[in-house]
Order: sequence, then structure tokens, then C-alpha cells
Amino acid sequence: MSNQLSDRINSVTPSATLEMAAKARELRAQGKDIIGLSLGEPDFNTPDYIKDAAIQAVKDDYNSYTPVDGYVDLKKAIITKFKRDNNLSYELPQIVVSTGAKQSLYNVAQVILNPGDEVILPCPYWVSYSDIVKLADGVPVEVPTSLENDFKMTPEQLEAAITPKTRMLWYSSPCNPSGSIYSKKELRALADVLKNHPQIIVVSDEIYEHINYGVTAHASMAEFEDMFDRTVTVNGVAKAFAMTGWRIGYIGAPAYIARATNKLQGQVTSGANCIAQRAVITALEESPDRIKYMVDEFKERRKLILGLLNDIEGFKCNEPEGAFYVYPDVTAYFGKTFNGTTINNASDFSMYILEAANVATVTGDAFGNGNCIRISYAASVKEIKEAISRIKEALK
Repeated sequence: MSNQLSDRINSVTPSATLEMAAKARELRAQGKDIIGLSLGEPDFNTPDYIKDAAIQAVKDDYNSYTPVDGYVDLKKAIITKFKRDNNLSYELPQIVVSTGAKQSLYNVAQVILNPGDEVILPCPYWVSYSDIVKLADGVPVEVPTSLENDFKMTPEQLEAAITPKTRMLWYSSPCNPSGSIYSKKELRALADVLKNHPQIIVVSDEIYEHINYGVTAHASMAEFEDMFDRTVTVNGVAKAFAMTGWRIGYIGAPAYIARATNKLQGQVTSGANCIAQRAVITALEESPDRIKYMVDEFKERRKLILGLLNDIEGFKCNEPEGAFYVYPDVTAYFGKTFNGTTINNASDFSMYILEAANVATVTGDAFGNGNCIRISYAASVKEIKEAISRIKEALK
């Protein structure tokens, strides 16, 4: 029997973060003491007030199919959140709830892109952007940024990347993997370029919005009146609320895009989990101050891990302003050989660290930047100290 698969799936690269996590689990099963700093998953438990809301939903017999685009009262909570936190005014037809922000992104690509349409991706970008674009028959256009510029794309770079085929711009702020945050002034400068190219839709991924260390205030591209009807704002509860497994994401978008994603989702997954949706209502209606204790802890861990990494010869780090990752440049080790193993690139470096130090990280190649690796500090202080100590020893 033939084992032929579609060209579509054969063209997809497995998620590097999930692949490294699977490799770490495999090595643990073999008895190795692996410290995982690869996944972007908070090590906190979901706050009790959110869990209580889920328990109450079970008791209230929420067990039926949900509306494809989400419960109305959840959509109202999202609208209130957008207005309170982002000064964005959306209406019910502009909100779509999905099974995680990843599905939200996938939906938008599927309903906007035609074969050959180009999508600008400032590098580094979240690992799945490129393949989500390819699955929609789009063409990822990578715009390299540098550590010296805090991994942020300039207006000049954006203008140079635009062609007659450009249909979308995707970016995250705070950024996964760099932790960089675009200021309102920087976003306005990008918007000034985009106003001359009205065919381009912007996808603003704001999943790390609340994990912000107070240097640069969070800003949304949709805040600008001339960009509101051209911007899809993507968010969710996985990161800031420690709800990765609850799988709820959402968009605020022009109504025609929201209708289209609702139509697509109705043929793919239908509505998101009913209990999770009820819990998210409570999560969003409460003040963001209730999750500040997690952000404060991440800030302390950032200080710790930057101090430890900067003490390793050859590591170059920027200071991330948000999210919970560091993205050090490790090119100083390229070309070096130890015990017959040569490090030619970030993938080799990340694999060497896994095998020699028993620490799982993610190669920067997966994020469109082959000079760096991503290290998550969504781990305990004890794990961070031990992991960086192991890395330092392995690199001596």
C-alpha cells in the first residue's frame, strides 16, 4: 500500500519547540536528568479564581457545543478587555474565539492569503509563523534584524521588503523569541510606511502583552485610526494567565475578516471548549493586577539569567523588555570542535548543549535567525541556576 502524503504536509517543518520538548522527554525516559528551557510555558499553576470559575461551569452543566465564534458573554468580556487595556473599540461581529491563539493565526492566514501572496516576517519571529503562511500557499519574506537594534524592524527595512505581492505583515510584541517590545512611536513609524500600501493587512500578535517589565508601554497597531480597519489583533490567555492547556485564543478584526474566520472555523473545529470559555470570562473580567505576581517573578528570573549568561564568554545578550525568553547570540562558538563534534550553526550549538549539558534550548534557526538560541526562563530559580551552570561548564 502506498504511503504517499500530500505535498502540503511534506512541506511543513515540525515545530522546533515541540520537537525539542519531545527529545527532552525521550532522554528523560532513558534516565537522563534533562532541564527543559525550551518550551514557552509558565511554571505557575492557573490562578485559583480562574479554576473556581471552571469548576462552577461544570456544576452549572456547561457541556454542549459552543457557538463557533465563542459565547456572547465571553466576546463581551474580550471587548471590555480590548477597551480597558488597549484603547481598542470592537463590536461583537469583530471578535472570534478559537482553540488557542495559534488557531487564530492559522485562520487569518487561510482566509486572507492566495497562492503566491507574500507575508513580511521580521526576524526573529515565532517559530510557527512561517509554516502557517506556507500552509496557506503564501510566501514568507524574512526581514533580518540585529541584536544591536534590539531585534526590531526599521521603517526602512519594511519599505524595502514590500513588493506588489505583499499582502500581510506579521509581528509579535512583546516578541517571542527576543522579548523586544515595539513602542507606540516605533509602530507609528511602521504605520507611516504601510499607509502608502493599502493592500497590506497587519497581524499583531499580542499574546505576551501583560508580561511587560515596564520599560516600554504596550502598544497596539490597531490604536491608530488609519490602521484599525487593516489590523488583526491576536491575543489569548495561555502565557500571562498560565493557561497553556486551556487552549483559548481570540482576535479583534475587521468584520469581514472575522466573518471569514468564523466560516472557516465552522468547518474545522467549530467552537472552543465550553468549560475553558467560561473560565476565560473570569480571567479577562478581573484586573490584570491579579496576575502581576507572576510578571514580578519573571522579572526577577530575567535579572538572574541575564547575569549568569553574561558571565559566559562568547554569549551576547540584549535585555528583553517582555515575555520570558532570552535570545543570546552564540556565533562566537561557531567553528569550534570538541571531542569530534563541530559547532557550525545554532542548531549544532543547541544540540551540543542538550547532549553535553543535559539542557534543552531551541535553535535560533527555527525563528529565522541562525545566530542565536532561545532560552526560556519560565522555570524555577533552582533550575535556571543549575542549567546555566551546566552550560557554562560544557562550553569551557
